[in-house]
Amino acid sequence: MPAPSSTPPAPAPTRYRIAPLDAHAHLYEVAVTVDAPDRAGQRFSLPTWIPGSYLIREFARHFVAVRADAGGTPVALAKTAKNEWQAAPCAGPLTLTAHVYAFDLSVRAAYLDATRGYFNGPCVFLCPAGRERAPCVVDIAQPQDAAFAGWRVATTLPRAGAPPYGFGLYAAADYDELIDHPVTTGRFELAHFEAGGVPHDIAISGRHAADLPRLAADLARVCQWQIDLFGGAPFPRYLFEVVAVGDGYGGLEHRSSTSLVCRRDELPHAGAEGITDEYLNFLGLASHEYFHAWNVKRIKPAAFTPYDLARENYTRQLWAFEGITSYYDDLALARSGLIPPARYLELLGRTVTTVLRTPGRHAQSVAESSFDAWIKYYRQDENSGNAIVSYYAKGALVGCALDLTLRRDGRASLDDLMRALWERYGRRDVGVPEDGIAALASELAGRDLTDFFARYVDGTEDPPLPELLASFGVAFHVRAAADAKDRGGKPGSGTPPRCTLGLRAGADRKLAFVQRDGPAARAGLSAGDTLVAVGGLKATPERIAAVLAQRAPGDVVEVHAFRRDEFMTFAVTPAPAPDDTCWLTLAADAAPEALARRRGWLGG
Repeated sequence: MPAPSSTPPAPAPTRYRIAPLDAHAHLYEVAVTVDAPDRAGQRFSLPTWIPGSYLIREFARHFVAVRADAGGTPVALAKTAKNEWQAAPCAGPLTLTAHVYAFDLSVRAAYLDATRGYFNGPCVFLCPAGRERAPCVVDIAQPQDAAFAGWRVATTLPRAGAPPYGFGLYAAADYDELIDHPVTTGRFELAHFEAGGVPHDIAISGRHAADLPRLAADLARVCQWQIDLFGGAPFPRYLFEVVAVGDGYGGLEHRSSTSLVCRRDELPHAGAEGITDEYLNFLGLASHEYFHAWNVKRIKPAAFTPYDLARENYTRQLWAFEGITSYYDDLALARSGLIPPARYLELLGRTVTTVLRTPGRHAQSVAESSFDAWIKYYRQDENSGNAIVSYYAKGALVGCALDLTLRRDGRASLDDLMRALWERYGRRDVGVPEDGIAALASELAGRDLTDFFARYVDGTEDPPLPELLASFGVAFHVRAAADAKDRGGKPGSGTPPRCTLGLRAGADRKLAFVQRDGPAARAGLSAGDTLVAVGGLKATPERIAAVLAQRAPGDVVEVHAFRRDEFMTFAVTPAPAPDDTCWLTLAADAAPEALARRRGWLGG
């Protein structure tokens, strides 16, 4: 007689079902079934945030009806917290059914109408308490209405009976895996390519005229370069879930897929030559989220291992996980040969410009920005420009400076650092400690880089890019902005304004931003004021530009504005226009050693 096994039996899977309930009312019906519920009464909860988006999102607010039953017999259900429900004790199986409102076009939540369906797991799938590590089976139900004829399914959830791109059963090893595979349904178009020996799909929803073969070929080059950087793909397949809209932008990373929202004119069109700025925006977004498959999804802060999706998870390292990713997203386009070095430098110049135009970089370090993402970066107000800095944008510049510093020393590069992070932490599923990146960078450099991290990560100094770039044969230039649409990256044309009022107005002439200690602020203007007249004439963008071009610093300009419903007059003394617009050029007279460094940097 065989000895009894000491291995406990595997838990029965948690069973889910999701189906459109009413596309016109934008409602899904989502059910979760537990075969052996807790004898004291089963508790169910919903995450309050999702990794990659550091803000409490309160997904439970979209649950418009929730009920429970056991074998068809109603079970009492009480809501015990904003995102928790408690069922009364009962014999299993217990099913909780919810109607979920879904009309959020972003990559974070859920969407449903007669043209398209999408859901991100954390906002629709309740987790039964005590079953976080139990396997999950999901029935993505076939809509029965004739209006849904021709719909398909795009997801990287492993199939458990469903046909390829079809409705039916899918599986996940546990709840964490379940909610990390978003699902798109509808009449999307598909494109395929292979990179690193791994199949990749592109599923595009929404009206568009994209050149799918070209898009697939271009993304294949970017993906192959990133796979080569890390020495292999960490997933068996990958999916780009794209929705093309008239106006929108956003992306969210997942372990083997990404959800992207883009403008339809950002996709390449048949017969188009070259890479437009619009297409470059899309390629940079796709590159960014793909890089996250390593840097965030697998290489991640120790504070995120494991994620606690019921509360904020604090780390001072988002400047590296988002900022370094932001550095590599455009660099990968150059390294893969999609754009020439000069075009990459234009993009880098725009990032420098963004940071130079942020007064808050003197008030907050990127480490502080990372820690306070929950309450500041994702909850910005009219004073944010004065008080905070983006750990994406300035983090990218710190990442660039670290790369150039390591390369100039001649012993390593940021590529080496990322590979070391992958081998030491990501591949082993170990979180990076708060001082881990600084320690590993010093180790690779063969010298102490404490001062670098103290000044540019924990401190508020600007990284020394002009000096560093010069040693790579790249010249750093700054000038005043030509107008409100000037994003930097290029030399500029025409006559730049001589002065500034230190404000930014929206199309409705309401002040969106007033620079602290700037001319407008010193005169008494505040964000939220509505401009009426500047210099005695209607305050149009053209009039403001004319004032800045015609007046000299020190002249007094009369400004009329409403604050709420009160009419006010302000005497504003313009200041000299700041040199906050950057462009970079390949130095023609670079020394041979600088040219060699530049080829190693921009050529990979």
